[in-house]
Amino acid sequence: MIEVRSLVKRYGRHLAVDHLDFTVEDGQIFGFLGPNGAGKSTTMNIMTGYIGATEGDVLVDGHSIYQEPERVKGAIGYLPEQPPLYLDMTVEEYLSFAAGLKRVPRGERGAQVDRVMEMTGIFGGRGRLIRNLSKGYKQRVGLSQALLGFPKVLILDEPTVGLDPKQILEIRTLVRELAQNHTVILSSHILSEIQEMCDHLLIIHHGKKVAAGAPAQLEQELSGVPALELTVRGEAEGTRSLLTGLQGVAGLESVPCSEEGCVSFRLEQAPGTDLREAVSSACAGAGVPLLELRRDVMTLEDIFLRLTAGDAEGASGGADAPECPPQPGGEETSGETPEADGTEEEDETP
Repeated sequence: MIEVRSLVKRYGRHLAVDHLDFTVEDGQIFGFLGPNGAGKSTTMNIMTGYIGATEGDVLVDGHSIYQEPERVKGAIGYLPEQPPLYLDMTVEEYLSFAAGLKRVPRGERGAQVDRVMEMTGIFGGRGRLIRNLSKGYKQRVGLSQALLGFPKVLILDEPTVGLDPKQILEIRTLVRELAQNHTVILSSHILSEIQEMCDHLLIIHHGKKVAAGAPAQLEQELSGVPALELTVRGEAEGTRSLLTGLQGVAGLESVPCSEEGCVSFRLEQAPGTDLREAVSSACAGAGVPLLELRRDVMTLEDIFLRLTAGDAEGASGGADAPECPPQPGGEETSGETPEADGTEEEDETP
């Protein structure tokens, strides 16, 4: 189990993480969700020991990242948003080098490298230069590096950023497979990503926890009383009078209706009420044909947008800017594309 206790990170006067507390249970796929700059990457970098916190602690199975750093780091595999790849190495050379850095015993390195390449589907491209691989395969190489030593916990920062739809589906499938034997923590600002892969999520905004729980649980708890949307055949004033006379109506507003001779309304319900049956009976009793009646339930996307409204700073990505780690392959982060130096990015298959 992972415990994050009262985590604080300040960069000068900027508060990137603000007294964050949460727990990750063994075997979970745990997702960080928040707009750009919310503090997701900062938190992950603290959890991995890459940067220190201003206050607070991180415990893995009861061991503190500050009091027992080597033990905790040995239990964590980390894939940053930009995989730290050495582009002039082959896949196999790089993973062997990473295995040495992780202190995998020399006699076990070859077998471990082969195994993680098989797990991530890159064994066939083990002899190719990393610079000539597609972005999707570079992500797989980064995942392979994180798996070396077979840590208990995998921390993946934006694992599908910049990938095409096919590559995204492949990485999602791979993450779900890895979760069978690892606790997986991943971050994203893409809601569908979190919903698709995670069984528990934490929504953070300006470094603070604003909601936490299973996706379905959050939808139920935070959506409130769903409004009703209905369309009837008839005239507006008579229908309005009919509906406002019902007990439990908290508000009623007209909404555009494209059908001729029909009117549509959005009906706000008082807490603890469900007026669908009452609306249906009232319309039938008044001889008003009810053409459509549905509940307007808030989705997780609606909830996320409501909780993170007004995020001017996050939109620019400023909050997480200070913690971005330097990358060993300078070409990868320079903004140059493979075509710029005459090297065409290769096909997805190694």
